[in-house]
Amino acid sequence: MARLTKQSLAGVPAEARPRIETPGLGIVHLGIGAFYRAHQAVYIEDAIAEGGGDWAVAAVAPSSTTIVDALRAQDGLFSVASLSAAGARTRVIASIGTVLHAPSERSTVTDLLADPAIRVVTLTVTEKAYQPGSAMVKLLVDGIRARIAAGAPPLAVVSCDNLPSNGSRLRALVAEAVDLPESVTFPKTTVDRIVPASTAETYALVRNALGVDDLAAVETEPYKQWVIEDAFPGGRPAWDRAGAVLTDDVAPWEQLKLRTLNGVHSTVAYLGALAGYETIADALVMPGLTDVLRRFIADEIAPSFAPPPGVSVMAYGDEVLERFENPAIRHRTIQVAMDGSQKLPYRVLRTVLDLRARGLSPRFGALVVAAWMRFAEGTADDGTQLPLNDPMAAQIQARLAAGDDVVDQLLSLTEIFPESLTSDEEFRSLVREWHRALSTHGVRATVAGVS
Repeated sequence: MARLTKQSLAGVPAEARPRIETPGLGIVHLGIGAFYRAHQAVYIEDAIAEGGGDWAVAAVAPSSTTIVDALRAQDGLFSVASLSAAGARTRVIASIGTVLHAPSERSTVTDLLADPAIRVVTLTVTEKAYQPGSAMVKLLVDGIRARIAAGAPPLAVVSCDNLPSNGSRLRALVAEAVDLPESVTFPKTTVDRIVPASTAETYALVRNALGVDDLAAVETEPYKQWVIEDAFPGGRPAWDRAGAVLTDDVAPWEQLKLRTLNGVHSTVAYLGALAGYETIADALVMPGLTDVLRRFIADEIAPSFAPPPGVSVMAYGDEVLERFENPAIRHRTIQVAMDGSQKLPYRVLRTVLDLRARGLSPRFGALVVAAWMRFAEGTADDGTQLPLNDPMAAQIQARLAAGDDVVDQLLSLTEIFPESLTSDEEFRSLVREWHRALSTHGVRATVAGVS
């Protein structure tokens, strides 16, 4: 079968063809994984379709050549299949103008970052890349330094990763190496769309829908959200006309998403994986789990922060659970559970800390921590081995091997747990109680027995 290319587009159903002819470059994006392709690349296409402008993307892969090869063979085109119980809607996206491989084309990327035509840089490089001296930070620093030296026009550098105050954090990393002018801004954002890893079934679905092969295809849910701090000195695409929220204050949206959606997502992932469920949607059929999650949202997440004006945390939480129940989105519990040492502090522990500051008991937050600990021990309730895919895997495993008291050993990891929690006897006692129940009775019995 023919490959998806500009030449083969004529044979693709008209309703699935791109909304735009790819314009000139205006954005460099670092990290072209599945989430970017299903989220920001779609928003950019829709913004160009609605508002015009030379805003095509130079998409840069930080390491792997697989996606580079796939997109180059397809003239930068790829498809997004939005799946629901009612069926699938597939569309081809044409917002990527060129594709680069950072390790082998570093000077080209640096030159692009300094190019006056580029007015926005976006990033989806995951939490792990936000470390001083990481390859991503070095590349960005070199590009911004070259841009400053060339006297290029203003630039906005936009983190789209799930980190609190992501723009401020990125700015601080870059500012350690570069004296930043006011013309370089770092808008904060929050992003949301569930994007499972593509599988053979994804490619087959797209092949049937389009009549061509697409080796860069992604599948996702119909829902998407992008909240952006409107701080773009060099201009921006018409993202507001594409459905994004432009605001002066991203923080309430960020906390709503991190604590409610991401916190609940991690909860389902740990409990579901331990109970033997392959996907998030599968896990939600576990008797009692949805009730536990709603109580977690109502009793602990909602009281822990101030949501955006006019937004109900409970209504948002119900919408989240409805999205998670989508049977067409096979988001694997193991995938969501990875990198727990980096996710827990933002998704769960912040809620626990704010509850404690208000004198409230973090009963369900302690359950999530205990479930993570059981997951880190590496064995599901039925004896199946669970992978610990985590940047701190060696430290976690060393603590587990150091003593029989799992709770004490893992709570001593100060990179994850702040001292105010490790010294909190009520929190420690709650975690120990849940860990004992999960270890003795298993997840299903523990969840079903919550009163």
